[in-house]
Amino acid sequence: MPTIIKKDQIDDYIGFEAEPTAWHQVTQSQINNFADCTLDHQFIHVDEEKAKQTPFGGTIAHGFLTLSMLSHFAESFSIVIDGVYMGINSGFDKVRFLAPVKVNSNIRAHAKVTHIEETKPNQFRIKTEVSVEIEGQDTPALIAEWIGIQMVK
Repeated sequence: MPTIIKKDQIDDYIGFEAEPTAWHQVTQSQINNFADCTLDHQFIHVDEEKAKQTPFGGTIAHGFLTLSMLSHFAESFSIVIDGVYMGINSGFDKVRFLAPVKVNSNIRAHAKVTHIEETKPNQFRIKTEVSVEIEGQDTPALIAEWIGIQMVK
């Protein structure tokens, strides 16, 4: 569940670190579906036999699939300003893919709010630093600076 805050609490939430999200297992079916949606059928993602011959020893998730999972994870780590009626994904200031997500790996997100500003009356820009952890690994799959806009009544 997101953390709901009042407008007068915004300054208190800069630096807020959410609890890590629940784990999500990345399956071959999910990877194949993503490949179909994006038309990216590179063998390292979808050809299990050929991918076994690579240094990864099997298929890996697309980096953009891992990035796309932030929308799912955000349901847990987001802060939401009370009275919000619409949220918009505004993009990223930074995205880095650091480690591949092997098929059947478990991943989860860690998030820290780094900036909140009212850009127009009742419109807030929120920047969140996010990393995606791979269970059992020290290096995260990715790190990103994600920007969202919230419109508040």
